[in-house]
Amino acid sequence: MGNRVAIAIAAHPDDIEFLMAGTLLLLRQAGFETHYLNLASGHCGSTRHDGKTTRALRAKEAHAAAGILGAQFHPSFRDDLEIFYDLNALRRLAALLREVKPGIVLTHSPQDYMEDHTNTCRLAVTAAFARGMPNFKTVPPRAAVPGDVTVYHALPHGLRDGLRRRIIPGAFVNTTPVHPTKLAALAAHQSQQDWLETSQGMNSYLRAMEAMSRAVGRMSRKFPHAEGWRRHLHLGFSAADVDPLAEALGANYLTNPAYERALSRHL
Repeated sequence: MGNRVAIAIAAHPDDIEFLMAGTLLLLRQAGFETHYLNLASGHCGSTRHDGKTTRALRAKEAHAAAGILGAQFHPSFRDDLEIFYDLNALRRLAALLREVKPGIVLTHSPQDYMEDHTNTCRLAVTAAFARGMPNFKTVPPRAAVPGDVTVYHALPHGLRDGLRRRIIPGAFVNTTPVHPTKLAALAAHQSQQDWLETSQGMNSYLRAMEAMSRAVGRMSRKFPHAEGWRRHLHLGFSAADVDPLAEALGANYLTNPAYERALSRHL
């Protein structure tokens, strides 16, 4: 296996906990150094506080959640609804990836219900692609780094794209052994309970994650709790079509035969 470093890159504080935290915990148990980044501050996620207060509150909550997950926390550098696929954001994120040197990048689905998520996905993919290109300049300046990286896309919130179509994962990760820790990390985002009930109808913040986790587990037909992943094409990212999650997680990783059959019809 290549570099045993993994980073979760999401849009907002609590997205990692909903979609990726179980896999990140299992990678840490497998000996990986793990990192945690939300691109946006979460400053719009309140009906009680102004943006400045909410930004500080959510940064504190995200830092606590990263600590529960045992991951190195990296601060946000955009605000909510201001994540765009632009050069400044790309230079910032590429600089971080050159510092961290991950072998695994966990990020959002290319299809999701809001553009902060899909733009985060696009930025993560391109930043990973640019990590080894000396002529691409980053902010702050960081030297290009060699080595393979594999990008994995989480399932979208609601397990569907913005047009309501179900997204089928290529593989499942059994998060049952680490589910209590994943739940504790989500609970660290205390400010979001009222906000999500008000804005998105998520009746009980923690139960919403629990329901999603169990729904993906049912899709796996094997695990009580699971997270679903789709692996990005390796071209430009690694020399071979490798699957380091499968190698690292062993029996906790299950390839989805239905997805593989669907892929084979397009080859």
